[in-house]
Amino acid sequence: MRALLIANAVDADPGFVGERFRHHGYSFDECIRERPEEWPALDGHDLVLLLGSEWSVYWPEVAEYVAAETALIREVHRRGIPQFGICFGNQSMAHALGGTVERAREPEIGWHQITSDVPDAIAEGPWMQWHYDVVTVPAAAEELARSGVGPQAWRMGRSFATQFHPEANEAMLARWSAGAGAAELERIGSSSDELMAATRVNTRTSREHSDLLVDWFLERSSEAPSGI
Repeated sequence: MRALLIANAVDADPGFVGERFRHHGYSFDECIRERPEEWPALDGHDLVLLLGSEWSVYWPEVAEYVAAETALIREVHRRGIPQFGICFGNQSMAHALGGTVERAREPEIGWHQITSDVPDAIAEGPWMQWHYDVVTVPAAAEELARSGVGPQAWRMGRSFATQFHPEANEAMLARWSAGAGAAELERIGSSSDELMAATRVNTRTSREHSDLLVDWFLERSSEAPSGI
């Protein structure tokens, strides 16, 4: 089975989520957000996975790339192809399918608990968070999890998204917490060393939770009617 992986050029690692999809037989065709003219056709693909980004969907300087991703998301949803959005992917999906995206009243950075309506499928954490924006879910969607900042997971037909990062592994967080990421952590009173120590502890369970989430997503996608 073939899947499209939508990601920025600097960070196209699907981590634990990608590993679990591969376990289920998926192989990925990489689509770089900055080069939508090079994306392969949607025909023949059985899944779309949209990763996070340093962008915000409302930044004017990335408007043409957001427009391309928005068009893809709408077509994927119209065809009833399962799609899974993470962080910026969640925000792109909300933007494309009738929700909104705006600056959050406070960032969520680090390992956080969430409140889940289906904790056996979407565990309550701790999950990795690294974002400054918040969505309102589309009117036709079902919100499935949340935090004090905003929605954390929602589903609309075969389209599903999380604000948290189920894919996050230790190597990924080592990259994120270096350079500019280290400065971001300092601004919230944390540090790279503190984040990596928490990561080494929390990925022991978050990997299992990520596997459960992907398994549930695929099961529900096989049951859900398309185009809702």
